[in-house]
Amino acid sequence: MKKIIFNTSDPRKLSAVISAFISIFVFFLYLIIQLLFDDINFHWSALLIIIFGIFIFSYYIFKLILQKFIYEKIRLIYKTIRNLKLQKDEKPDINLNNDILKEVKDEVEEWGKEHNREIEDLKDRETFRREYIGNISHELKNPIFNIQGYIYSLMHGASKNPDLLKKYLKRTDKNIDRIITILEDLDTISELEITDLKPNFKEFDILELTQEVIDLFIDKAAKKNIKLFFREKYTNPIQVIGDKNRIKQVIINLIDNAVKYSHKNNRVKISFFDMDKNYLIEITDEGPGIAENDLPRLFERFYRTDKARSREKGGSGLGLAIVKHIIEAHNQTINVRSTVGVGTSFAFTVKKA
Repeated sequence: MKKIIFNTSDPRKLSAVISAFISIFVFFLYLIIQLLFDDINFHWSALLIIIFGIFIFSYYIFKLILQKFIYEKIRLIYKTIRNLKLQKDEKPDINLNNDILKEVKDEVEEWGKEHNREIEDLKDRETFRREYIGNISHELKNPIFNIQGYIYSLMHGASKNPDLLKKYLKRTDKNIDRIITILEDLDTISELEITDLKPNFKEFDILELTQEVIDLFIDKAAKKNIKLFFREKYTNPIQVIGDKNRIKQVIINLIDNAVKYSHKNNRVKISFFDMDKNYLIEITDEGPGIAENDLPRLFERFYRTDKARSREKGGSGLGLAIVKHIIEAHNQTINVRSTVGVGTSFAFTVKKA
C-alpha cells in the first residue's frame, strides 16, 4: 500500500487513496469498538453513511491541500526551471491536467544532464585554453629567440664577416617569415571561429583550380624531385559549388604539406571521385606516414606528430585546423588515413554542381 501511495503523482488519485485509508481505518475502528462493547447498539446503515461522508470530505480536503499548497509550490519551481531554459519570447506550456510531478522530475533530470554537459564542456575548454596559450607561446618563442641570437652575434662582431652577415640575415628573415605566418594563421582561425564563416557559394571548376595550385608548387617540388600528378587524365571540367577562395586555401595547405613532408624522389597524387551528390578530392603522398595514435588529434591547433622535425619544416601548426573549419563550414567532411613508412592520404568532399 505504501508503494502505491508514493507511486501516485496525480493529486486526485492521491487524495482518493488517503481518503480510502481513513475510511477503512474508521470501519475497523468501529469493528473493534463493537467487539469490546457488545452492549452498544451500532447501526450499519448509519456507519456506512458516516464512512462515505468521511471519504468524500477527506478527499476534497486533501485534494485542496495538495493542489493549492504543495502542488502550487512545485509548479512555481517548475515554471522557474522552464523559464530559465526557454527563450524570452517563449512561454512555458504548463497544463493543469498534466502529471506535474512527473513533468518536474523529467525536467529536473534533463536540466541536471545539461548542466553536467556544460560543466564537462567548460573543463575541456579550460584544458584546451591552457594548451593553446602554451602552444602559441612556444611557437612564437623559438623564432624570436633565434632572431635575438642572430642579432646578438651581429652586434658583437659577426657583422664584420660578410659571409656570416649574409647567413645570419637570411636566417633572421626566415624566422621573421615564420612569425608572420603564425600571426596570419592565428588571424585566419580567429576569424573563422568568431565570425562563424559563411562561405560565398559559387559554381567553379575544381579541376582547373587544383591545376592552378599545382603550378604554384612546381618549383618547390622540383627542388626535392617530387612529382605532382593527377591520378588519371581528366578531360572534362569537374564543376562544384563552394567558396572558391576557401577551397583553394584547403588545396594549397594539403599539397604544401604533402610536398613538405615527402622524401626526395617521391610522388604526390591528386584524385577525384564521383560520390553521388559530392566529389571526393584526395591528395596522397609517399612520405613517412603518421602513427595511428596521432590521427585523431591531427586537426587540432598546433598539434604536431613530431614537434622538432615539424618546426624545422616551417609552418604555423594551424594549417590543418583551418582546413577543417573551412570544410565544416561547407557542411562537408575531411578525413585522413595513413600508414607509417608508406604515406598519407587526405580526402575531403565538395558539393557537386
